[in-house]
Amino acid sequence: IALAALDGGRLGIAACSVGLSQAAFDAAVKFAKERSQFGRPVIDFQGLQFMLAEMATQIEAARRLYREAARLRDEGGDFSIAASMAKLFASDVAMRVTTDAVQIHGGYGYMQEYPVERYMREAKALQIVEGTNQVQRMVIGREIAGSS
Repeated sequence: IALAALDGGRLGIAACSVGLSQAAFDAAVKFAKERSQFGRPVIDFQGLQFMLAEMATQIEAARRLYREAARLRDEGGDFSIAASMAKLFASDVAMRVTTDAVQIHGGYGYMQEYPVERYMREAKALQIVEGTNQVQRMVIGREIAGSS
């Protein structure tokens, strides 16, 4: 029963991680459209577009992974490893995406007037709760190795 509760919690953390990532991404896009350098919005710069493309791709991959784990749970299947993978991947994505969102904001990214500084702190917590990501790697690795 305890492990089933953890598995469900890990799905919840994965979903929260995706939501947090999406919020940070949306804030970064909004800022990049409003902020100008050298007479044009910074979103027009290819390097920033590459960052945003990577962020969007990671968010979508995390979203699909946690939804697949949720589907397995809903169908009554064994979703323990899928939940661990979803929690691990989505919370790592949240950390990367929020860090990039702070980077896109530049110095403003550390100011409390902008939400991305809080998002980055929250992302770190998501890597810790419901079993640290190191624990998730151990759980997944043991499953691959065929041991318990």
